[in-house]
Amino acid sequence: MHHADEFARCLVTCDVAGIRRLFKHVRPDLPQPKTDHEALMAIHHARTQAATFNFRLRAYSHAWLLDHGYPSGLPDGLKPKAERLYPRVQEAVGIACKGNSEIGRAIAPIVQRAMSDVVMDIYATNRSPDPALVKLRMMEARTMTVKKLIGT
Repeated sequence: MHHADEFARCLVTCDVAGIRRLFKHVRPDLPQPKTDHEALMAIHHARTQAATFNFRLRAYSHAWLLDHGYPSGLPDGLKPKAERLYPRVQEAVGIACKGNSEIGRAIAPIVQRAMSDVVMDIYATNRSPDPALVKLRMMEARTMTVKKLIGT
């Protein structure tokens, strides 16, 4: 019974070091988490499946797993309630280009495409980039594209 209480404590508090130590002690014959991140993922997955746990803990773990690209163990009937409790944040970047002259209107779609390509590249290589970095790179792409098309 002592081990069960300690497992529950580790799951409730997300004690990664504790769960790794306990799991290694209780089940050394099973594959062990290689990293703290793997252990944290396993904790969250276990919390979603633990019917005796507080629903807020289960819902938070469901949101954490989805935000990090992992499947949730929360039963389908509870997912809508969990998603209302912890809604997912969707990031977006708006890009608009407008030219004031005939040349400006002609190159606006090309400049907009260059800025869009930079944003897509940043999000493809970095899961949650700093908005200041995204803006900086967009403006650099805009400047470089305009220079290539019409000079300084």
